[in-house]
Amino acid sequence: MKSRLAMLGFAVALWAAPAFGQGCAMCYTSALGTTPKSQKALSKGVVVLLVPPVSMMSILIGAGFVYARKRDQRVEEEETQIV
Repeated sequence: MKSRLAMLGFAVALWAAPAFGQGCAMCYTSALGTTPKSQKALSKGVVVLLVPPVSMMSILIGAGFVYARKRDQRVEEEETQIV
């Protein structure tokens, strides 16, 4: 199971690799032409826009693990009661 998960993660990483080379040349040049204060503001803006989706995904994945653990415990309890 762990090897399958590792292979899936590796495949997703390879699939997403071309996205890192998709930087917009016009946006990059425009950002470099601004003042250092504006560049810092752009960097902070990117972080601010990144935080909500990452936190929501973390919460949902955590809730999924908690739910799965509770379900597995319930199934184990039912199996021990049957035997």
